[in-house]
Amino acid sequence: MKILVPIKRVVDYNVKVRPLPDNSNVDLNNAKMSVNPFCEIALEEAVRIKEAGNAEEVIAITVGKSESQEQLRTALALGADRAILVESESLLEPLAISKVVAKIVEQENPDLIILGKQAIDGDNNQTGQMLAALLDYPQATNASEININDGSVNVTREIDGGLQTLKLNKPAIVTTDLRLNEPRYASLPNIMKAKKKELTVINISDLGLDTNPRTELLSVELPPSRDAGIIVESVDDLIEKLKNEAKVIS
Repeated sequence: MKILVPIKRVVDYNVKVRPLPDNSNVDLNNAKMSVNPFCEIALEEAVRIKEAGNAEEVIAITVGKSESQEQLRTALALGADRAILVESESLLEPLAISKVVAKIVEQENPDLIILGKQAIDGDNNQTGQMLAALLDYPQATNASEININDGSVNVTREIDGGLQTLKLNKPAIVTTDLRLNEPRYASLPNIMKAKKKELTVINISDLGLDTNPRTELLSVELPPSRDAGIIVESVDDLIEKLKNEAKVIS
């Protein structure tokens, strides 16, 4: 079985992002970049499936500038067997990324595609669903457990009422939730081995796809700062303010 794991290069989750002075976008100058945490969870699960003997190959793919090779090398160090970079100088929307991944799926024919449910920079939660629609593949979202069978995949997912288990016929698409997170870290020997693993670079123009944007980013702004709270004299004062000012109790 072959597993394809799309990953995304994002600003590291520990970095406090700031908008540019003209509010046209996020300031990425000298910002530390890393693999999107949800994508890392998807990669961890793919490697665990391979280690359990249920897959022969794990392929990491990303779409972006040449600097994204750094994140692909991280994926290789974490256990992916090879990587594919679809190089694009422009920032692509989820629909365009889904089209690119769908084209790679046609070439690689993976049995399972595992994605993070969303990226921490855009929070769109769209790529997995769009990819499933383009490929006409079954999909399970917010997966908390994945079990591989001969011709199918059983996915346990979290819903408002509890847990739901779905059976998907292969090939299938799964988007991962935080419940699958079992962090693994790249050791120095694996980092060295990753430098020798195959990394294929494809120019996005060679795929012949329409990746023109459908939306326009108008502005990026910081959320308003919160005002300091007040200290009340007694419980009665607190209840009175919650009732009449905050109106959160009746």
